[in-house]
Amino acid sequence: MKILQDLKEKSVMRRLAGAVIMTAVFGCAVGNAYAAEATETAEATETAEAAKENIDEYSLSDVVVTAERIPTERMDTPANISVITSKDIEANHYVDVAEALSQVNGVVVSRQGSFDGITLNGDERVIVMVDGRRLNNDQGYATGRGRVSLKMIPTLKNIARIEIVKGGGSALYGSDAVGGVINIITKRGSKKPETTLDVNMGSWGTYNYEVATQGSDNDFSWFVSGGLHKQNHVRYKMHGESHDAPHSDKDDNSFVVRLDQNFDEASSIRLNFEHKSVHNGMYHNAVNKAGDDNPLTEIYNSAALTYNFKENQKTPGYLRVFNNYRSSFFQSAFNTRLFGLDYQNGWELGEHTIVAGAEWHESRSTNESNGYNNEKVRDISAYAEDTWKLGDKWSLVPGVRFNHHNKYGAHWSPKVAVNYRADKKTQIYASWGRVYQAPTTDDLFWYQPGWNMYGNKDLRPETGHTETIGLNHCFDDDTSISFSVFQSRLHDAINWDSAGGVWTPLNVYLQKRRGLELTVKRRISSLWDIDFGYSYTGIQQSYKGGEVGYYGSNKNPNGYHFGLKYHQGPWKAGLYGNFNTGIDTKYALSRHVALVDLNVSYDVNKATTIYFKALNLFNQEYSAYPGGKGKYYPGNGRFFQLGVTYTF
Repeated sequence: MKILQDLKEKSVMRRLAGAVIMTAVFGCAVGNAYAAEATETAEATETAEAAKENIDEYSLSDVVVTAERIPTERMDTPANISVITSKDIEANHYVDVAEALSQVNGVVVSRQGSFDGITLNGDERVIVMVDGRRLNNDQGYATGRGRVSLKMIPTLKNIARIEIVKGGGSALYGSDAVGGVINIITKRGSKKPETTLDVNMGSWGTYNYEVATQGSDNDFSWFVSGGLHKQNHVRYKMHGESHDAPHSDKDDNSFVVRLDQNFDEASSIRLNFEHKSVHNGMYHNAVNKAGDDNPLTEIYNSAALTYNFKENQKTPGYLRVFNNYRSSFFQSAFNTRLFGLDYQNGWELGEHTIVAGAEWHESRSTNESNGYNNEKVRDISAYAEDTWKLGDKWSLVPGVRFNHHNKYGAHWSPKVAVNYRADKKTQIYASWGRVYQAPTTDDLFWYQPGWNMYGNKDLRPETGHTETIGLNHCFDDDTSISFSVFQSRLHDAINWDSAGGVWTPLNVYLQKRRGLELTVKRRISSLWDIDFGYSYTGIQQSYKGGEVGYYGSNKNPNGYHFGLKYHQGPWKAGLYGNFNTGIDTKYALSRHVALVDLNVSYDVNKATTIYFKALNLFNQEYSAYPGGKGKYYPGNGRFFQLGVTYTF
């Protein structure tokens, strides 16, 4: 296969050789395996979740629900999967979802002021969901292909786990899942009522207050959380000097509700509501300095009502209606509303496990300054996937999705994957999927004369395919390793570019991505755990007229990740590092970046925990996001935080 031929290039092999040597140094340890906990989603039953409580963190035997939309064992799922559990979130006291995801090998988070973008397998085309419900909307951003900001996630208090599936998810989730899918699974209210207070303060005049209360009464349960956040300014480092960013104050508040009513052991109904409002003194870090005189106000409201059935079976189903609303005001109003109706069911037929469903999504976008109002994008789709057991070791997973777009008509997105379970400790898998991605409303209708930014109504949809090959192996109960290679080819890929000072989206003739990911992990002792990861992404882009550079392509060509964790009695500590090399200096401050974070917590008693965090511990100077040739958005400098949680 050409993906393997590409990876034999000398430059890539040198990087891989270095990663393998480091793997040996660390004891040839773990891959993407995490402790499983008792959580549930619309796709997972109480029985399946309860069975996961005692699974060892390093055994690669976790049960996941996102990759195949039903509970499946990690080693039987043909995909590159990582999981962040509620124990990880509680131990590290993450500031937000973006920080939690940035600690996962191969995940790149780009912070651009009010927008926290996510990249998987080198691609911004990533679907982000809450309990299987899509957050992405059709109104994109002119600076990239991402359609969702991680800032839409109000809190971490109600998160049971986050599942990250890297690689194309065209059949089950749509062709816009080119880089992968992130599913944020929320908590059901606990059987015993409890309330948790979290108060912390930090650098730059930062204060956070959050309260979460949960409980249940017979067949009814609740989880409610609210928070207030204030920050006086942001501090960054550039050209060796630290600066306070002017107009960088921020105030936001959040509120989330989850209510569950069980009818019997097989069916229930769930209501979700998430709200977050943000007021930023500046829109984003300005080029080569920080600050902008125009404030930005954003509001996120999401609501969903889900009826779950067959929850006591391996193939649960659901019927869901949801509405996502985003409103932002910066010089003018930007509003987007995504309304959806989703249905899914499943069946076990001998050696076949079939999942099928249908979705009706309509997005409406309004941009007052751009001159378009209530532009509609409607997508009606149906999908089906079959997990076919071919004996004890092999399984074949074919799937297909049919979409009808109101502006671009009908198309099919097939996908096929194969899984080989050599033994209980070894898994080999491969997958192929088709890509068909329609332009966003911003791509088509953007009209901003003051910024010289204009949409292009003649754009063609993006088409292509993605491939992934991977290996997972567990050496023993304490060590395991994961390795994968991937490739994607997109014809008519859409990219915003400038010609004569005018920004407009264009159909690139060909856009290719290829790379690899290696993750290792080891439990050194009962007190110490260590993990190491390496990822490489190469991107090429060309027009029919010749090769051109891809705007922002080299955010993270070579990524090195390490994590060292300590836990004894009431003490927990974590030291995490993310190092990037080979960055194109046309779009960044330097060719390499080294960011180190530290967290320490102490359980005073069962009810009280004190914690301390240091982000960017060594005050590294870096670019948070490329801003074009010779232009940068500086990243946040060193940040300290001290807090306490109390549960009663």
